[in-house]
Amino acid sequence: MRWAGGRRVRAGLVLGAVAAVLALSGCADVRYLTQAAGGQLDLLRRARPVEAALADPATRPELRRKLQLASDVRAFAVASEAAGGLGLPDHGSFLTFVDVGRPFVVWNVFSAPEFSVTLDTSCFPVAGCVGYRGYFAEADARAYAQERRAAGRDVSVGGVSAYSTLGYLKDPLLSTMLAYPDATLIRTVIHELAHPDLYVPGDTVFNESYATAVEEEGMRRWLAAHGTPELREQDRAAQARQAAFEALLLDARAQLEALYAQPDLPDADRRTRKAAVLAALHARYGALKASWGGYAGYDAYFARGVNNAALGAVAAYATMVPDFQALLARVDGHLPAFTEAARVCSRRPQAERAACLRGS
Repeated sequence: MRWAGGRRVRAGLVLGAVAAVLALSGCADVRYLTQAAGGQLDLLRRARPVEAALADPATRPELRRKLQLASDVRAFAVASEAAGGLGLPDHGSFLTFVDVGRPFVVWNVFSAPEFSVTLDTSCFPVAGCVGYRGYFAEADARAYAQERRAAGRDVSVGGVSAYSTLGYLKDPLLSTMLAYPDATLIRTVIHELAHPDLYVPGDTVFNESYATAVEEEGMRRWLAAHGTPELREQDRAAQARQAAFEALLLDARAQLEALYAQPDLPDADRRTRKAAVLAALHARYGALKASWGGYAGYDAYFARGVNNAALGAVAAYATMVPDFQALLARVDGHLPAFTEAARVCSRRPQAERAACLRGS
């Protein structure tokens, strides 16, 4: 999942419903699973080979360029390290393309209590428990969001441009992905191809930190082999903006967590102080945006309203990246060996995984 204007949202980054799998799982919410399966199957039905789109004279020049770039990055990602690639497994994803025909492929609904930034969760086979529900139709997402609001929850609805079905299906390239700047598109292709190689149900921090570590190493190698000064600067600026934006949100989230932890505070005071924290967040974003020369890529996040659910969806999901990078260094940067060592750690109890990655 990505911010509308830039890099990845560190929340719910793999689509919680692996639609074709969950539709057969016997879960209780039949309507939800039906729309998930139907939306996924619609994408697969409408997808056509990337090679055909590249050969079609009707393909717009910019679309052709983006398709070629994504195809080149995919080939780089699945090529062996001996051949100059990353050695990621080839599950058949990103060999086809589909024009989604809408601004986002999925809309995720997040909800949280009035006085908590801990997200409500839904649990599924394969994906485990996730803090959101994804809908292929915006109207369905907003209808569910209204149900959650009626139940007294803070609610946030956010569009998603990319996700992974974890290798269970052959994911197509999506037109929503190709709308990214080149640097973000390169990172997205590598990141999503990494997810099927190692995924632990219910441990989003481990999963996203792993895929982010692969993404970082993959981007480093791509830039070394194919980078231009323009691409390097685009990536540097996007990374810096993303880091600053996430730090801003995580600080506001921490302030709310501290506020809600005060046991004797009356609810009326909680509401007043909550509103003050959120108002200050808006003001701080205005100053940050000005420091970027007016870059407005994150305006959509604030336009849909910031509350507990929106901030609950922003967690430090990359906190284990340094641990994964330390592991990668211990295997001399050999990515397949890195993944196998990480897989061993993934079998440990969740509380022990970070220490395992550090070799302790």
